[in-house]
Amino acid sequence: MLHGPVTFRPLTRADLPLVTRWLEEPAVARWWAHETTPEALEADFGPSVDGRDPTQVLLACTGGRPFGLVQRYRLSDEPGYLEELAPVVAVPPRALSIDYLIGEPDVRGGGAGTAMLRAFVADSWIAYPDADAVLVPVAAGNVASWRALEKAGFTRVAEGPLTPDNPIDPPDHVVYLLRRPGDG
Repeated sequence: MLHGPVTFRPLTRADLPLVTRWLEEPAVARWWAHETTPEALEADFGPSVDGRDPTQVLLACTGGRPFGLVQRYRLSDEPGYLEELAPVVAVPPRALSIDYLIGEPDVRGGGAGTAMLRAFVADSWIAYPDADAVLVPVAAGNVASWRALEKAGFTRVAEGPLTPDNPIDPPDHVVYLLRRPGDG
């Protein structure tokens, strides 16, 4: 359950033990399937922490307490991913994509994911004033994730095969889109 509005702050190296704990939570590990060694976390998050990777990684907080991780990036900064998406969905030219998780089990449910997504998208419109949309592919089996997107105002625009984050999953994905207000 949330205790106040959702705010965001940049991830720091001091947060990596917390992120490790979250990535090892069964509900998170099921979909993220992320290595949690210090070396793996440094390799994946260190460049963003240092500003050497354009992906912004932030912690979602409520009442001053971190409860989730969110990251955003311009799809144009990820040419390999754009190439994979092209057969499945038409990607708006200035689209962002986001990845997210709720790491604290006591915060899951009750609309926390939806509130986090709404707040993060609102923040993203400010951080990226030229972005025209947010496009989010989700493993088709991750029903909680795509339902939170729907409740946050996203529309399903495509379905198709993409490389899953967890190798145990089939390639089936659903793709959600939210256009910037006023962009039609």
